[in-house]
Amino acid sequence: MLLIGMLLERKTKSVMIIAPYPKNGAPGQRFRYEQYLSFLEQESISYTYYSFLDTNTNSILYQQGYYLKKIAGVLTGFFNRIRLLFKVPSYDFVFIFREATPVGPPVIEWVIAKVLKKKIIYDFDDAIWLPNTSEANKIAAYLKFNSKVSSICKWAYKVSCGNRYLCAYASKFNNKVVLNPTTIDTINHHNRIKNQHSDKFIIGWTGTHSTMIYLAEIVPVLEKLEEKLEFKFLIISNKEPDFKLKSLEYRQWREESEIDDLLEFNIGLMPLTHDQWSEGKCGFKALQYMALGIPALVSPVGVNKEIVSHGYDGFLCSTLEDWEKYILELCTDAIRREEMGRKAQSKIELKYSVNSNKFNFLDLFN
Repeated sequence: MLLIGMLLERKTKSVMIIAPYPKNGAPGQRFRYEQYLSFLEQESISYTYYSFLDTNTNSILYQQGYYLKKIAGVLTGFFNRIRLLFKVPSYDFVFIFREATPVGPPVIEWVIAKVLKKKIIYDFDDAIWLPNTSEANKIAAYLKFNSKVSSICKWAYKVSCGNRYLCAYASKFNNKVVLNPTTIDTINHHNRIKNQHSDKFIIGWTGTHSTMIYLAEIVPVLEKLEEKLEFKFLIISNKEPDFKLKSLEYRQWREESEIDDLLEFNIGLMPLTHDQWSEGKCGFKALQYMALGIPALVSPVGVNKEIVSHGYDGFLCSTLEDWEKYILELCTDAIRREEMGRKAQSKIELKYSVNSNKFNFLDLFN
């Protein structure tokens, strides 16, 4: 009888997922929780996915023009968020990634937690309580209500964070904080390894256009290296960069060719600035490179210092001289790149893979 009761309990669990973008619409969503959805189903936990932006609006969001369509898409998003409040009572958990709405106070979250009395599992992978806007865009910071993060942490049943820095912040407001690192699917997706004995040395970087600002720091290093080395600098992103580098090749990010494109890299770069926002980063670029046996050269900021072991499976680069030195060290040594890459891949499988973190993620719903 006890066993039957336990099985019935498992089958009654249901989760409402509230996300900013449609499924497969953003890297953060893909690697924070979307790759675990099949495990929810295996555990007889049903889920329904509600994104703020629809697919059409998301596809034009960062393109020039389409202003009326963008406004209409955002207004529709707000309308749909109000509608979903009527569906909340039929769910056991409400999983919120980052925020229910991109701007405005946490009204939706307050209603779910305080009025409807539902268990919120709140997940984030950046220091989103900090304004991350330029001087010319201060109004956006006020509209985003970054201060709402602390309130949502207080109201949540559990808080899931991508690194220890984020956990330390959330722990000020909630005593049920779970370290839930960003992970890589090493079985179904990042399941190959780089052949380092390639004809041309390729330095790589991948990421969204918003993180390209970090590359500006090391452009002078690459310009200097262009005078000494024959190499290609391959950038994979959703928007073409404006760096003036002879070695630069831009490639539009596409899900269907993502792994093939990344496997062209001999080494992968992840520069960051030393600030609070960067402390909240979860090392996603380094994880992607390393999962494919590509040594990562990273700034020693935040979780990067945990992911990369200096000189073992990658390099920590504190100065411009470091970036130049370690790129030069690896450019002609394919055997060392291969050895470091294998060690990097093993580390990801052991500590930062979906398989290694599966039960940690599922435990959020217990």
